Amino acid sequence: MKFRGCGTALVTPFHGDGSVDEAAFRALVRRQIDAGIDFLVPCGTTGESPTLRPEEHLRVVEITLEESDGRTPVLAGAGGYNTREVIELAAEVADLGADGILSVTPYYNKPTQEGLIQHYAAIEKAVGIPIIVYSVKGRTGVNVEPSTVQRLAAIDGIAGIKEASGDVNQMGRICADAPDDFAVLSGDDSLTLPLLALGGHGLISVVSNVIPKQMTELVRAGLDGNFSSCREIHRRWLPLMDVLFVESNPIPVKAALAAMGLLQPVYRLPMVAAAESNQARIQDTLRAGGLI
Repeated sequence: MKFRGCGTALVTPFHGDGSVDEAAFRALVRRQIDAGIDFLVPCGTTGESPTLRPEEHLRVVEITLEESDGRTPVLAGAGGYNTREVIELAAEVADLGADGILSVTPYYNKPTQEGLIQHYAAIEKAVGIPIIVYSVKGRTGVNVEPSTVQRLAAIDGIAGIKEASGDVNQMGRICADAPDDFAVLSGDDSLTLPLLALGGHGLISVVSNVIPKQMTELVRAGLDGNFSSCREIHRRWLPLMDVLFVESNPIPVKAALAAMGLLQPVYRLPMVAAAESNQARIQDTLRAGGLI
């Protein structure tokens, strides 16, 4: 199973003029690899993918692949609400050499469950690398029901799901019914421990942008069945998990990385800087964790 363990949903750093800061991004990717992260996820929601132009999207994936140089699998974002456009982007990402595609459910147009199945089946038919379905109803308005996950898992190229419904019962149902080789990954840092206890396979993390080593250790402890250690790490870093979602992702995580001197606190509209009170909370939490 290629996408098992802890993967980081990478932020995309920008210069003050709003252009992609390639040097800062390369340094962030190297920091992840040096910390032992299991896989890398560029151009997801955390990477502000909705505001990246197609050429920027591909460049960010390309840089990730260059820095990983085959050492760490790359699961590149390629999703949207127009199936034809998603296929075109996914094919270009595959041509760059990505190991897999993370594809969010179509948003705004709210397809039915049958529409979801046909959407992903069409992508799978057109693209020759594994696809991880991304289910995040809170952002898209569409849930991927457990019965739908079962049908998707029967399609050869669909290799797993990033489950960010926030519904532990649903997560448990998916883990119970999925084939052994189908990766069930948490999309919520704070729900990783229960997902692992239910038989899940890992996490696509926002928090690991800040603490890649610690989040990797949390996931590996759970996968090894060492839930005493997993709980200890979870409790240690729960305040950070909480504060990094005090506003819409990726606003807080970029504020944290900026406070650590790893990037400039620059966003593309409609994302804006965190409120001053929340920036103070983020910095207080980083200090308490010995991170600044």
